[in-house]
Amino acid sequence: MLWALPLTPLAAGLAIWRTRPPRRERLTLGTAGALALLVTAGIAAWAAWTHPGAGYGWAPGVTLLLGVDDVAGVVALLVPLVAAPIVVYAAAHERRRGLARLVGLLVVFVGAMELLVVAEDLLTLLIGWELVGAVSWGLIAHEWRQADRPRAAAHAFNTTRFGDLGLFLAAMSAFAGAGSLGYADLGGLDGPLLHVTVGGVVLAAAAKSAQVPFSPWLFSAMGGPTPVSALLHAATMVAAGAYILARLHSFLDLVSWFAPVVVGLGLATALAGGVVACLQPHAKKLLAASTSAHYGLMFVAVGAGSTAAGIAHLVTHAAFKSLLFLAAGVAITAGGGELLGRMRLGSRLPVVAALTAVGSLALAGVPPLSGAWTKEVVLAAAGEYAPWLGMLVVAAGGLSAFYAARFQLLAYGPMPGDARDHGPTRGAVEPWALGVLALAVAGLGALWLPGGHELASHLLGEELPTGATWELVASLALVGAGVYAAVNADRGERLATLGLSPRSAGVADWLGLPVLARAAVVGPTLGLCAALARFDDRVVDAGVRGAAGLGGVVSAGLARADDRVVDAGVRGTARLASAVSRLLSTAGELGFDGLVRGLAGGIAATARDSRRLQTGMTHHYYVLVACGLVALVAATAIWR
Repeated sequence: MLWALPLTPLAAGLAIWRTRPPRRERLTLGTAGALALLVTAGIAAWAAWTHPGAGYGWAPGVTLLLGVDDVAGVVALLVPLVAAPIVVYAAAHERRRGLARLVGLLVVFVGAMELLVVAEDLLTLLIGWELVGAVSWGLIAHEWRQADRPRAAAHAFNTTRFGDLGLFLAAMSAFAGAGSLGYADLGGLDGPLLHVTVGGVVLAAAAKSAQVPFSPWLFSAMGGPTPVSALLHAATMVAAGAYILARLHSFLDLVSWFAPVVVGLGLATALAGGVVACLQPHAKKLLAASTSAHYGLMFVAVGAGSTAAGIAHLVTHAAFKSLLFLAAGVAITAGGGELLGRMRLGSRLPVVAALTAVGSLALAGVPPLSGAWTKEVVLAAAGEYAPWLGMLVVAAGGLSAFYAARFQLLAYGPMPGDARDHGPTRGAVEPWALGVLALAVAGLGALWLPGGHELASHLLGEELPTGATWELVASLALVGAGVYAAVNADRGERLATLGLSPRSAGVADWLGLPVLARAAVVGPTLGLCAALARFDDRVVDAGVRGAAGLGGVVSAGLARADDRVVDAGVRGTARLASAVSRLLSTAGELGFDGLVRGLAGGIAATARDSRRLQTGMTHHYYVLVACGLVALVAATAIWR
């Protein structure tokens, strides 16, 4: 039964992909996708309640294992519930060309993520991990007729694939050390293989969750349609890294360097992503940088020892970030472009603006919305780890408040009187999808109520940390300061550019990290490849050509030797054989013919002599008989 959890959306998505509904295509595709995901959510709810396990014998000694614990159950249920309104939005909002493929792949994406979530061994995890990466490539490159989309998909795919090498290395070292790939057997590792396995998992998680220095691939992923960005950032691919660290935390924490490394990665990404989001002029890229920053906070929570805090923030982040991405898609369609400075759609789209404000306030961390509660839980975990870490998490929260307010004001703030009207949005279904997600964001705010803390701890199977009063006060003060700074900049008409010159725009592209990567990594790598190509042409190929030339010379020499020696020997042998044949033919004719003629003459002579004995005289016959008897008696006597 547990295998139905990943296989149901995988099979349904492939079927939807191949479907060509003759009429009312959008309604048919949206309904089919939503139903498939709701069925998946039902199976996930059963799995979260019963915690089942399953296995499949793939080969002798190799069994694919599935299992559900508290963390896996929560995430397995989260993925299809968040994906359902996104799929409905995609069916209503995106272009008709390739729409069945897009909706089908989104559903397949959920199936791949579910396999990753419920995997109970590293081999099954690798299969789900690679499927998620492959499907994300297809989704980002959905509009492949535009030349930049396949390039963007390749960048995202190759960057995450580099991190995937860590997971392959972890699987190999785990099997070498423990003789098994099951999660339950990883605790038996020790020595260098333990460090290699943990390092491989951390590398793969950092790349998948877009932590520095891998963060820029998220900007390339923005080349995909808006629903792809929403699902990829909220509950599937980018969530995989933070999830696997939480799922395997008890094993990963066996090495002393795990906690400081993960905390350092998360904190650096939270701060760098916050700065980039504050500066980004593009709507989706602002949200992408925000995604890196908030997954950085999850890394901080897991590294600080609270997997429950990290997963709690993953859940609320999935709800408000998917809402904001879909809202960005509506704004891009209505505003005619991705630049935030050209939107200001609050007057034209008041309902969408109000729904978006729910997500923006949650992103900013404003109580009583859910994002504020889980951010405070992450802050409490960081404060328990080290007070200085708590202070830096507070600073990251202040940046989050600023860029959340910046997004809301620029995308859905009041429209100036002279703004151009780019036309209506595509349809009326999109606000309903946003409404479902906004309701989920607001509903999760019930965690602030008495008993919410205990309920979340029970569902996640771990006690959530409780922060000190000063942490809450400092956090809310920084949130207020961030929102105030954004409003003040908006009044001064500096919010879109923040006074940056065009030359400083590169700072918004991950603080120049892509340029540094091209200069320090990509450029030298391509140069090395070119040098190796020249070496191959001039040295390796020269050796091959020399060997070929030598072979030709040797072959020609052997050919001449063959003509002069071997062929001469063959011809001599043929002549000798011919001579012997002629000699034997002559001798044979003389000898055999003479023998035959002699034998024939002897027989003829005998016949003639025998004929003379036939005289007709009886006394001659008596003499012959008497001679015969005498000869017989003599022979008998001699024999004795």
